[in-house]
Amino acid sequence: MDEAERFEAAAGLLPGRLRERALRLPAADKRSATELRVRAGSCVAAVLPEGEVPLGGDRVTGEDLRLLVEIATGASAHAARETVRRGFIPCRGGVRVGLCGSVILADGEISGFSHLSSACIRIAREVRGIADGLLPALYRAGIPRSTLIVSPPGGGKTTLLRELVRRISGGSAAGPGVRVGLCDERGEIAALRAGAPELDVGPRTDVLDACPKAEAVMMLLRTMNPQVIALDEITAAEDVRAIEYAANCGVELMATAHAATVSDLKSRPLYRDILGHFENLIVIREARGRRDYELTKGERTW
Repeated sequence: MDEAERFEAAAGLLPGRLRERALRLPAADKRSATELRVRAGSCVAAVLPEGEVPLGGDRVTGEDLRLLVEIATGASAHAARETVRRGFIPCRGGVRVGLCGSVILADGEISGFSHLSSACIRIAREVRGIADGLLPALYRAGIPRSTLIVSPPGGGKTTLLRELVRRISGGSAAGPGVRVGLCDERGEIAALRAGAPELDVGPRTDVLDACPKAEAVMMLLRTMNPQVIALDEITAAEDVRAIEYAANCGVELMATAHAATVSDLKSRPLYRDILGHFENLIVIREARGRRDYELTKGERTW
């Protein structure tokens, strides 16, 4: 499936008249789009390299959002209740529908939504080759060393992480393939379907899907004997504790975090505690639709 086909699959989650509007996008825009934004009271918009672009046409209604969830869950919102409770729906091909609206609280915990106000359809992108220039510097003595990828939200961290997992799992001139344990909490990296990845994460990668990251790290350590553990978006103290435990077990790590710069990262207490576990830091910067990857050495020195 190429990028335009992935866009069309994401647009296929929209109700009919909104879908038709999205499918009118030129082929080049379909290939570069990363999200579709669906907000009650506004027209559908596509997120392109130049920013969010309204697609015109009818305004989105609450009924449109209800139908979107019905399509995304295969008319079985009950079966997807756990992920809906957490605010998203994983779909085929790594597409993820994020939800926003009026939540229902039960015993102090979110149990679902009474009304939806907006949805974000994120489109997974496989960009082969983006890690080629980075790979040799990430290895030492033929082993990929722990690497943290940093960018603001929407900066391409997941795309780069997926490509790094694919390459270190498959092997390259930089070093032989290694066993990778992949924590894919939201189903965006490997996009398992009936147990098989729809997105290429390499031949030696074992995937734990729909499992909270901290628990997934511990399960992989206990059951799969990984040489590298990969996880997306370190956001909580329990993630940090799991990373520290894995590092102390001698496992290398591939992870991502939200920050604009390394200085920004260091200013946050949550991340300061883990920087010493990463030998490599990759900062993604985006300007005029182009992404640049800056590699620096972390605080883990040898």
